[in-house]
Amino acid sequence: MQVRTNWRANLAFVATDPSTQLTVATIDGAEQTLSQWLTTFNLLAVVIDPYTHESGWIIPTADRIFAHYEEADIRCAFLVTGNGDGARQYLGKYADNWLALTDENREFVGSLGLERLPALVHIGQDGSLVGVAEGWNPAEWRSVLDGVEAAMAWRSKPLLPTAQDPGAFEGTPALA
Repeated sequence: MQVRTNWRANLAFVATDPSTQLTVATIDGAEQTLSQWLTTFNLLAVVIDPYTHESGWIIPTADRIFAHYEEADIRCAFLVTGNGDGARQYLGKYADNWLALTDENREFVGSLGLERLPALVHIGQDGSLVGVAEGWNPAEWRSVLDGVEAAMAWRSKPLLPTAQDPGAFEGTPALA
């Protein structure tokens, strides 16, 4: 378990390992438990809320991060807190480029103990929460990606932030 900080309030929280028995579906409706998604690879997910503008601001950044790790032994995915049709509409072209999972009832988000979205989440093959960053703060996302690079023995790092990335923001309530 990793300790996370809320960059805005500088309060300490303890992240929780998600339940590996939770079912997560693709935007096409194919369901698997989290443990099945983790059978071969760790999971790097950007958790977004399709009912907010803030989550939309981070989609191009997530696309760039995912492209950087495309050849690594990690599964990259958007986890959308909505249904498949809504997720496809919200993600647009990115739904065709990357794995898109849905968490319509926010059970997965609740299992992780997330408080703000968007969030960057790294889950190990054993189901442990390796790293998490909530809201958009480039330094905190970089810290999670440092854990990805250590776990994958990956030597290059995506640039964060770039001129195209939004300014830092707190995000919106995860369980609203």
